[in-house]
Amino acid sequence: MYAPERQQEILRIAGESGRVDVPSLAEQFQVTAETVRRDLKALDRAGLLRRVHGGAIPAGRLGFEPDLAERDTVAADEKDRIAAAALAELPAEGNVIIDAGTTTVRLAAAVPIDSRITVVTHALPVAARLADHPGIALHLVGGRVRHRTRAAVDAWALSAYAEINADVVFLATNGFSPEAGLTTPDLAEAAVKRAVIAAARRVVLLADSGKSGQEHFARFGDLSHVDLLITDTGLSPEDARAIESRGTEVVRA
Repeated sequence: MYAPERQQEILRIAGESGRVDVPSLAEQFQVTAETVRRDLKALDRAGLLRRVHGGAIPAGRLGFEPDLAERDTVAADEKDRIAAAALAELPAEGNVIIDAGTTTVRLAAAVPIDSRITVVTHALPVAARLADHPGIALHLVGGRVRHRTRAAVDAWALSAYAEINADVVFLATNGFSPEAGLTTPDLAEAAVKRAVIAAARRVVLLADSGKSGQEHFARFGDLSHVDLLITDTGLSPEDARAIESRGTEVVRA
């Protein structure tokens, strides 16, 4: 199969499925992953697909949002390293906010059982992992729960965070860059993320390098709002320096 034929078939699959991933395409067409990446790059440049970490989605679908279970399998090792590094940012005492996200859930799972802090979260998976920690004062923020993220949003969540002064928030995002800032597919999620940024004295962003350069529909902040970005070594030193030039410390775990 010639490249134009393969790319046309990739477009068809993406249109029917909502997204394509590199390993599946490589297996289907019996080509290397690098060949698939070149195809996706060509289609992205033509404005026919939009590349995302591990694959691509149809162009114009900035609001596309994979399910939580699907996102949790992406960059799993990197997320584990980021979560481990983030433990150093937990206060010995005090209060923290943990945002909704697959990496923040891994942080919650790694919190030592003998921790004695106050944790506020609107994310059901985060709360579930901390509910059996006897020393943690756990506060679950309410609201409408979005099925894709298992997170509470809308007025109840926003009003709760307006009454909180936290030492640190562990923030999640779907995309980040010096130019586009912090973005996520859903406007309601973006509103809550803005609220948790405003509610904390220190903002620690947990985001794997695959989210670097990604831009989604709803913008909720700028990298200048972030005190520390903990990411993985997939973020190039050049990109890390560009972010640090905006005043954000970068740790590549």
